[in-house]
Amino acid sequence: MPDNAVSALGAPEERREGPDKVTGAARYAAEHTPERCAYAWPVPATVARGEVTAVDDKAALAVPGVVGVLSHLNAPRLTEPEDPTLAVLQNARVPHRGWYVALVVADTLEAAREGAGAVRITYAEKPHDVTLRADSSDAYVPEDSDGTSGEHTRGDAEKAFAAAPVRVDATYRVPPLHNHPMEPHAATAHWQGGRLTVHDSSQGATTVRDVLASLFSLSKEQVTVVSEHVGGGFGSKGTPRPHVVLASMAARATERPVKLALPRRQLPAVVGHRSPTVQRLRLGAEADGTLTSVIHEVTSHTSRIKEFTETAAAATRVMYASPHGRTTHKVLPLDVPSPSWMRAPGEAPGMYALESAVDELAVELGIDPVELRLRNDTQTEPDSSKPFSSRHLAECLREGARLFGWSERDPRPRSRAEGPILVGSGVAAATYPVTAMPSRASAHAYPDGSYVVRVNATDIGTGARTVLAQVAADALGVPAASVRAEVGNSDLPDASLAGGSSGTASWGWAVHEACTRLAARLSGQRGQQLPPEGVGATADTEGTADAESDYARHAFGAHFAEVGVDTVTGEVRVRRLLGVFAAGHILNSRTARSQFIGAMTMGLGMALTEGSTMDAAFGDFAESDLAAYHVPAHADVPVLEAHWIDEDDPHLNPMGSKGIGEIGIVGTAAAIGNAVHHATGARLRELPLTPDRVLAAVE
Repeated sequence: MPDNAVSALGAPEERREGPDKVTGAARYAAEHTPERCAYAWPVPATVARGEVTAVDDKAALAVPGVVGVLSHLNAPRLTEPEDPTLAVLQNARVPHRGWYVALVVADTLEAAREGAGAVRITYAEKPHDVTLRADSSDAYVPEDSDGTSGEHTRGDAEKAFAAAPVRVDATYRVPPLHNHPMEPHAATAHWQGGRLTVHDSSQGATTVRDVLASLFSLSKEQVTVVSEHVGGGFGSKGTPRPHVVLASMAARATERPVKLALPRRQLPAVVGHRSPTVQRLRLGAEADGTLTSVIHEVTSHTSRIKEFTETAAAATRVMYASPHGRTTHKVLPLDVPSPSWMRAPGEAPGMYALESAVDELAVELGIDPVELRLRNDTQTEPDSSKPFSSRHLAECLREGARLFGWSERDPRPRSRAEGPILVGSGVAAATYPVTAMPSRASAHAYPDGSYVVRVNATDIGTGARTVLAQVAADALGVPAASVRAEVGNSDLPDASLAGGSSGTASWGWAVHEACTRLAARLSGQRGQQLPPEGVGATADTEGTADAESDYARHAFGAHFAEVGVDTVTGEVRVRRLLGVFAAGHILNSRTARSQFIGAMTMGLGMALTEGSTMDAAFGDFAESDLAAYHVPAHADVPVLEAHWIDEDDPHLNPMGSKGIGEIGIVGTAAAIGNAVHHATGARLRELPLTPDRVLAAVE
């Protein structure tokens, strides 16, 4: 085996598509322009609840270049979808503001936009309610179909909490948050001879293909979905969204290719958002810090057309040992857009609340926050009693404390000041589940010494092509440079979506199996010339990747933050942010670091700048674009440090890897919030920590 093949996994390989992206050669969904391509612009509802009673499209059709206006009166009929948010232009109902009620198609983008502005919609408006209230009698506990939602209990949590010598009872609030990927949701659809081809900005082309085939009563073989390059998604592209259905409908209706890129201001209403949460945490402990009771109650909103639960208490079932515990999720149906996945759904807001409460408990006890977490560490999952396949949370905390210089910290709040700036530091733990889903892959060897692996993985900017080539090279025992990975096309072997930090584990498992079989086949032909068409092998991990495990499988980490709080303006500046993670074997140190620090930056935004408001009277998000919804800019982000502890875990997948795309955001907001408390002595329990809130608390 060549020396360079030994280090294929873990090596800091540069992303293969990098040059194409920086030179503009990489083409995204909206950059494909077939001959005679038309452009579409959607018309969103301007009422929060009601029905469309009339559509006046005369002025729109009079705009030069407009070729058609689709509404529920004339749009192609669809098979009823499993996802109600995809039933666009099928009836007169308006479930929330921003729901699409018409689509204008034109020869140019400018004409489509002008035409959309000229469509006049008349509504029968109905009363609406968009306000999340944790005490609402309409909130209910959803069915726990996947083990992450619903209610879980062990022991008698209420009795144990009441009897605990030391107690914390606090409520934390996280507002609606928006994904806002750099590339907006877009699709270019083209019908030819009964076949549908779509270039879509999606995290899973296989799923989009299957859904489109069902909606338009086609076989899967009649649909091709291409998602070769995707400019981020953060969960909002994890399932098909209305844009791809609208583009396909318009292309069928006009008998022309149609391109649709959603305007950014419309994204919050139609592509999902992180549901706001109200979380009550109750922690009971002995005087030495040993937890005796953990109670985590979460209320979030959902739409009236599709149930979605922000499973914020799921991580609490994993983190700390206690003989008694209860975790409850409730959802409140409102006249709001349907919430959906956003990076680390559940864990990100849930661990903010849990790790903030643990910090409050440390203050009550007078115990160092790192030490308190170490005292309640466990090697078995509290809820399931399964042993962890590997859990190096303690090592992450200790190594992070060493690198950060935690031992030099004065534990007293407001103990360090630089003029009007109060300086403080905080810590929080992190966790994210390890999952893998069935996928298929093929591997091929050619006479010229090159290899190609094919799998319908989606590279959403994470470097999937590169890492899959490294997985293949390792299994084949060849240099990574000799392997090419083809991804992002539903005509390739079926694969799971890029989500839940499961992509590399799922696709890599299939690639590893295919390459292992190919290597065995090649070893039987040693010394023989390969045929011109080469030699191949395939793999399907159904039944293995999704098999039940006897172990609880999770990644863990620890975040350390230092902040400066301006007592004159209330501004919080993060000065240092350091994370240490235990996530199995790291398959590419360069792309892994990028994932870690990207997620940590997103956590910084969650803590300090990002927040949306549901306007009670208007029934819509007040912050709907990047002018109002503030994501961190370069000046907001300090030098970030991401470190990891290599884990040898045989209970994961052939690569021994855990997902890393989301754990970096989990716990970051809590570490920053805890640092603000240490700096100021004021405990803020609602995100984001904006200057007005901080200044009021400090004063």
